[in-house]
Amino acid sequence: MKKMRTSLLFIFMLSCMLVLAACNGGNGNESEGSSGDEKEGTTENQSSGSQDLSLLTGGTGGTYYPLGGQIGKIITDNTDAKITPQTSGASAENMETLRAGEAELAFSQTDIAAYAIEGKEMFDGDPIDNIQAISSLYPETIQLVTTKDSGIKSVEDLKGKAVSIGAPGSGVYINAVQILEVHGMSVDDIKAQNLSFDESTDGIQAGTIDAAFVTAGTPTGAVEALSAQEDVVIIPFADDKIKSLIEKYPYYAEDTIASGTYNIEEDVHTVAVKAMLVATSDLDENLVYEMTKALYENTDSITHAKGEFITAETALEGLGDMELHPGAAKYFEEKGITQ
Repeated sequence: MKKMRTSLLFIFMLSCMLVLAACNGGNGNESEGSSGDEKEGTTENQSSGSQDLSLLTGGTGGTYYPLGGQIGKIITDNTDAKITPQTSGASAENMETLRAGEAELAFSQTDIAAYAIEGKEMFDGDPIDNIQAISSLYPETIQLVTTKDSGIKSVEDLKGKAVSIGAPGSGVYINAVQILEVHGMSVDDIKAQNLSFDESTDGIQAGTIDAAFVTAGTPTGAVEALSAQEDVVIIPFADDKIKSLIEKYPYYAEDTIASGTYNIEEDVHTVAVKAMLVATSDLDENLVYEMTKALYENTDSITHAKGEFITAETALEGLGDMELHPGAAKYFEEKGITQ
């Protein structure tokens, strides 16, 4: 009898073990199925264009870098792209970096991007054929910065002075050369210094330079910092010189720096080009469409002062004959916006 009870107990325990094994096997299969679904989902996200992208901006003292951080966050939060903004030497350097395939997105002045595509100025005879426009963003104002103590009141007063004109071949450098040109001058008439925005304003404050050309959206961080320490003066351009400049170089437009900016007491008449976003032409069309849509449908998230200028309605201004990336073109076509 005892043996029978032992046998029955053994059989019962064996049955329980088989049932538990079956249950565990089912759970294992369900877990594997979930894991498989997750892997399949990850692959699907990757195939839909999820990737890390670099956004070339400019120096930390300009507008590109802080604005690029905000635009990068908008795109990262609303698309499959993860945007990493990078400091750089700005427009001309950015175009060369895109040419080399070392980044995918960049800020640029519209004039510099046009030179790159056409093979002119600093790209003379060596056009860049792998870049396309996404959109223009905001006016980039040419600011001739000095202080009251310098005694400089006009472009002609720069003769013999130490003046920062940006890095050779940069957008600022070309702007400075062209503005000097319409005033009957050249870089040989000044003591030209090739400095960044931060270096320029530091030099003005230290007294090692007298003035600096700055091409950037206003207010520009480096100039704001200078205005906290010095009585900043922005030199105006005469109306006839502005007219001559625009006639010869039509990508310029008249612009005004409002009184109160940098604590200046009166409006300053000057000129501007446009800042823009550029992409490499091999970027996925749908991804660029999603990035463009994310930017222009979330501009209310931009807290930088230039955010008010970034609208879909003005996004194609100043691009001239530059070819749009197909992804960006698709978005603007849907909005009924054409060049």
